[in-house]
Amino acid sequence: MTVTAITSKQQFDEAINSGKVVFIDFWATCPIFEKFSDQFTSAEFYKVDVDAVPEVSEEVGIRAMPTFQAYKDGNKLGELVGANPQGLETLLVAHAA
Repeated sequence: MTVTAITSKQQFDEAINSGKVVFIDFWATCPIFEKFSDQFTSAEFYKVDVDAVPEVSEEVGIRAMPTFQAYKDGNKLGELVGANPQGLETLLVAHAA
């Protein structure tokens, strides 16, 4: 599985409304996020560069990086703020079903 970089608000909206569970890394680089994308293949993984697409980070209230959010059908399922590999895995396990 791969991690896709989101480069526009439209792409973000399409991703979170895809009907699949999607996990998003509002990033500062996080190699563990990419490793998890290989383990949780039923979900999709995206990254948003908060400097390149500020309207997305503003809309979802990103205050710190890294911030990881899970969405399905446009609804936020959960969030983790900070570099916490165990917390990230817990977020993924809770919502990747």
